[in-house]
This record gives sequence, structure tokens and C-alpha cells, in this order.
Amino acid sequence: MSIFETIMLICFGAAWPVSIYRSYVSRTTAGKSLLFLIIVDIGYVAGILHKQRNDPDLVIYLYILNAVMVFADILLYWRNRRIELRQVAE
Repeated sequence: MSIFETIMLICFGAAWPVSIYRSYVSRTTAGKSLLFLIIVDIGYVAGILHKQRNDPDLVIYLYILNAVMVFADILLYWRNRRIELRQVAE
């Protein structure tokens, strides 16, 4: 297990709860990029697959946690998009 990989995932992962909270509270997609979120999630999935196939260790749980948080932010993006479309229609 690489300490540097662990630190990287902890640092990246620390930002996602803030992003999720802001997405939830703001109820808007302003400042969000769905493409960016999808690309980041694909990166985490690639990290998970690498850990499963080539270098299994406990760091995989950080990859999984981060991927789940990004996926939650993606779901909130779609929720917020629906809210925005509903407001425009009114």
C-alpha cells in the first residue's frame, strides 16, 4: 500500500462532501460540470479495477468511497437540473 496514493485519495475525497452539500443546498447546477463529474468517476472506477486486478490492498476502499461520493454529486446534478427546468416552466 502506497502512503502517497492514500494521501492523494484522502485529499481528493475531502472535497466531495463539501461539493455534495453545496449541490444539495443550492438546488442549482450553476458551477457544476456533468462531464467533469463523469470523467472523475470513471477515473475512480479505473482505480478500483486496477486495485482488484493488479494491486489489491485496503486503499480500494478509498477509491470506492470517493466514487460513491462523486456518483452522489452526479445524482444531485440531475435533481437540480429537474428543479431548474420546473422553475423555467412555471
